[in-house]
Amino acid sequence: MTRIQRDASAHRQKLLTGLEAKLGYTFIHRELLESALTHASVGDGAKRKSGASDNERLEFLGDRVLGLMVAEALMEAFPDAEEGEMSQRLHGLVSRETCAEIAQQLGVGPALRLAIGETRSGGRSNLTILGDACEALIAAVYIDGGFDAARKAFLPLWQPHIRSGHDRSHLNPKSHLQEWAAQQKLSAPKYEILNRSGPDHAPIFTIAVRIEGYDPVSASGKSRQEAEKAAALSFIENEGLN
Repeated sequence: MTRIQRDASAHRQKLLTGLEAKLGYTFIHRELLESALTHASVGDGAKRKSGASDNERLEFLGDRVLGLMVAEALMEAFPDAEEGEMSQRLHGLVSRETCAEIAQQLGVGPALRLAIGETRSGGRSNLTILGDACEALIAAVYIDGGFDAARKAFLPLWQPHIRSGHDRSHLNPKSHLQEWAAQQKLSAPKYEILNRSGPDHAPIFTIAVRIEGYDPVSASGKSRQEAEKAAALSFIENEGLN
C-alpha cells in the first residue's frame, strides 16, 4: 500500500469513527456502515474491493424501521391526537427532506462513497442522496444491533422535530402547497429554475414557484430540491397558508 493509499484509508476510518461518535453507536460489523454510505453510482469493482454493497436495499428497510420508530414516538408525545393528525405528522417526519436534514446534522455527506461524476455534480449535498443514506444508516444499525439500538441512536435526532410543533407546511411544504392549490381548484404549483451559480461541485439554485393568480415567489438552495422546498415554504408564509 502506498503512502497516498494509507493516508486515504486513515482519513476514511476517521470519517467513519466520527460518524459513529455522533450516533453514539459503534458497529460490530463495520461493513454494514460502509454499505449504508455507498451510493449505487459506485462501480462493482470498487464495491468488491471494499467488501460493501450499495445502500438501496438498506434504504428500503430503514424506511420501515424509521416509520415504526417515529410512529411510537408520536403515540407517546401526542396521546390525545387523532389518527389523521398523527398520519400527517408522520408523513413529514419521515420525508426525504427531514431525513436529509438529519444526515446533514450527522455529517454524512463527507463520508459518502460516490462515483466521481456524482461527486462532481454535488452529490454530497443532494437531498435525495442524503435522505436515502440516512434511512440506510438506520437499517444498518437495526441489523447490527437491533431495534432498541436503532431507536437509541436515532430517536434523539428526531425528537426536536417531533416536539417542535411544526405543522405539515414546514415539514413538507411542497406537498402542503400542492394540496392547498388542489383544494382551491387551482393548477398545480410550477417550479422554474431562475439561476444556477457556483462551481459544479457546490452549485446554488434559485427557483421560483408559480401558481395562477398569485405573484411568483423565489428562493435559493444548495440543490434543486432544497431550493424548491424553500420557495414553497416562502410562498406558504407569504400567503399565510400555515
